[in-house]
Amino acid sequence: MTKQFPKFLNARYRVKNVIGRGGMASVYRATDERLGRDVAIKIFELRATDKPDIQRQQAEINVLASLNHHSLVTLFDVGVDRTDPDHPQIYLVMELVDGIDLRRRLDGHPMSTRHIAQIGYDLAEGLDYIHGRGVIHRDIKPANILLAEYSSDSRARARLTDFGIALFPNSARMTNQGMTTGTAAYLSPEQARGEDVGPASDIYALGLVLLECFTGETAFPGEPIPSALARLQRDPVIPEELVPEWRHLLSTMLAREPEQRPPTAEVVLAMHQAVIAETGRHRGAEEHHLVSDERIRLQEVARLDILDTPADGAFDRITSLAARLFSVPIAIISIVDTDRIWFKSHHGLELTEIPRDPGLCASAIMSDGPWVVEDARADPRALANPLVAEKFGLQFYAGVPLTTRNGYNLGTMCVMDFKARVITAAELQTLADLAALVMSELELRLESRRVAR
Repeated sequence: MTKQFPKFLNARYRVKNVIGRGGMASVYRATDERLGRDVAIKIFELRATDKPDIQRQQAEINVLASLNHHSLVTLFDVGVDRTDPDHPQIYLVMELVDGIDLRRRLDGHPMSTRHIAQIGYDLAEGLDYIHGRGVIHRDIKPANILLAEYSSDSRARARLTDFGIALFPNSARMTNQGMTTGTAAYLSPEQARGEDVGPASDIYALGLVLLECFTGETAFPGEPIPSALARLQRDPVIPEELVPEWRHLLSTMLAREPEQRPPTAEVVLAMHQAVIAETGRHRGAEEHHLVSDERIRLQEVARLDILDTPADGAFDRITSLAARLFSVPIAIISIVDTDRIWFKSHHGLELTEIPRDPGLCASAIMSDGPWVVEDARADPRALANPLVAEKFGLQFYAGVPLTTRNGYNLGTMCVMDFKARVITAAELQTLADLAALVMSELELRLESRRVAR
């Protein structure tokens, strides 16, 4: 933490580590000493003290304080730190959302269509709520979408954050007429032209975000000016392989003219129908292809030739590093076989294998992303697990799938503890990086063996 930011705000909030940075402010993890809970505190940079910047800061406070919806990050408190009388700093105390932002999620392995539909539905509901109150977000992008992990839920919920450049009823414009606001890659055409914007602008940006979820690529990449101008000259490319319903929805959301885009309420309905349709497809796929998918997954395990190889110091160093980074007693690189979970590398545990059924790693490989149980005693997914309920006494588990290039999960890079704990988005990203390192090493070794032959 820099000297500019006090470690204790308003004799109540103990500021800890930074969890995000932006152009105008940084977000820190902190503890509300009065209520005994962790929160997120957004502290605006010292340079943000001239009149336009103060207006922007106050605008975000006003917006957040007036909104309350499950798809939006909740504001708890606001304040001004006057440690330096010449440089007062506004700070916002917000709900701490456990999980990662969509930007980081998109940097990982591909997302399922069902998950994309669920994210789209959450965000559409949030936009419908704010648009109904005259608020336009103006900066819908993956980095401003948090994927909240709830131990009692089966999926991550999308939450919209960062209303720093939003427009709301009776507010003065935060920028001069004709000045473009927002992030270049996700601007609507009317934003790129510097025109007034309405709800349709947020719909366009949401369309770009959903398209990126499908393709893994930004539709309008590059430097800000060329990126902004590109959408005035062409429409984004929608993959031909998408089902007709998705192609139609995305093409209408991404129409260049605002009046051609669907109203927010219609997008909510369309996304709800998409969730129902994708859930049906997913269940049908599970019924028809589960055996086939498992067969191919096991073929991938065999291809990488890892199960019968001797103990390996490189993997042991990775698990040892994970244990130190997370301050946990156990770290494991696991491979899930037909009926066993093999611990290719294990720190803090003498076992080299366990049956597949009770293993949490077997559940983690069914996930699209990190699989986390922060308090196994209160999590219905783990309550009956013998590793939790019996003598072993496991209370915390965080695992990231070891995913092959063609999307099959071999096993996990996981950490465990005998006490409940919270894992941050930054820590999940570190665990994902370690998992990627394991997979890179496996592929490199396979290629080396091929060359040696």
